[in-house]
Parts: sequence; structure tokens; C-alpha cells
Amino acid sequence: MSSGKIISIHSFRGGTGKSNTAANLAALVALAGKRVGVVDTDIQSPGIHVLFGLDENKMGKTLNDFLHGKCAISEVAFNIGEKAIDAEGRAKLAGKNLWLFPCSIRGREISQIIREGYDVNRLNEGFQTILKELNLDYLFIDTHPGLNEETLLSIAISDVLIIILRPDNQDLQGTAVTVDIARSLDVPNLILMVNKAVPKYDFNNIKKQIEDTFKASVAGVLPLSFDLADNASKDLFSLRYPDHDWSKALRGVADVILAVK
Repeated sequence: MSSGKIISIHSFRGGTGKSNTAANLAALVALAGKRVGVVDTDIQSPGIHVLFGLDENKMGKTLNDFLHGKCAISEVAFNIGEKAIDAEGRAKLAGKNLWLFPCSIRGREISQIIREGYDVNRLNEGFQTILKELNLDYLFIDTHPGLNEETLLSIAISDVLIIILRPDNQDLQGTAVTVDIARSLDVPNLILMVNKAVPKYDFNNIKKQIEDTFKASVAGVLPLSFDLADNASKDLFSLRYPDHDWSKALRGVADVILAVK
């Protein structure tokens, strides 16, 4: 069994910046010299591949192929350190140990998964195989928002669960449900991250309020940023603009992950 850690990145609702956060965190941890894998399990609406500069033509085998028994999980691995050097931020990953396991973005294959489902035990076996074969330090799982069977599996096998929420009443209610479930599943490390906080508010106050509400640690409060929106998933923002407030706050979250024993 690998000693690598599984880090699930989740949000109760869509639109929290989950995939963007997952991609940037994985990249920051890889830049710190760690061996990192990223699996896109948001099979119904995959998107993390865009942040790493992949399109349908470059993708090759996908997680869908593995789940349907058409290939080994190792065949899905896309070596970002070797290939994703087509943008200023991503270029910093050249030579780093970072592998992406993308989902298919073909409509037919997405609808097949939605219609037929898949064996979550096979997915779990795939995670364990990836950790072992690539000797990973960290495996990041970009989950599907909300709660379903696959998400519950990801949460249950996580060493670290990062729940992303906005300072918004709908997000707060949904996060409460997810936190309760994570605690019932005995997730060893539960971390909250607030994203898209309006800059005019006191972030220390937001952090305290969220921590008091959920009795859980907030690793970072990240600002709502037009610069990030303007980046439009064309590059890994935290690598391209390392001195930006959003990037600095995310590096704080990466440091928390790296410190988990």
C-alpha cells in the first residue's frame, strides 16, 4: 500500500471554483517537489483538463475508458511535466512530477456514464493503483459537486477533505451537510477553504465566523477576483501570477496540505 495521501476537493454546489482550485493546488504541491496525481471524477461535467492545456485531440485514453474496462488506469495518465509547457504558468511545471487523469469530454461518453453509471469499487482500485505505480506523495481528486455515491466514496477514502465554499447562505447550508457526513465517515483531516469572498469584507472575520460555525479549520479565504475571471481557465493562475492576493492565499492552503502528517 502506498503511503501517498488522497486529497479530495469538494463543494456542495457548483460555481465555487473547485476545479480551478484543485488544479492550482496540485500544481503548487508539484512545484514543491512532490509527486502528484490529479483525477477528474467530475465525469458529468469535466473541466480540469482545460486548466492543464489539454483538448480532446491531445487526451488519448480517459477515465471513462478505464471505468468501462477498455484500458488500464496507467494508460490514462497524462504527464503534465513533459507536455504542458504552452503557457507561461504551466511552463513552470516542466520537469515536475505531475500526472493528470482526465475524463472524456465527448457527449456520447458522458451520456453513457450518466445512463449506466459505473462501478465505484473499480474507481477506488484505480486510485490505489495510481498511488502505488507512480509512487505518488499526493493524489488530488476533483469531485462532482453535491453528494452522490462516487463523492461519498471519495470522501470515505480521503486522508484530507478540502471543502470549498463561498460566504453565501446556500453554500453554508450545503457545507453543513457535507461536514456532518465527513465526520460520520471519520475523515482524518477536514479543511475548509472560502473562495470568492468580496474584498471589502474583513477576511479574518469571515475566517472566524466560518470556523465557529463548523468547528473546523479554514485554511484560506480567497478573494473574488476579476483578474482570475479574466484568466478564463487559459492558464494556472497561481503559477502565472504568484504575487496576486488570490495566489498567495492559495499557497497558504497548499502549505497546510504539505504539513499534514
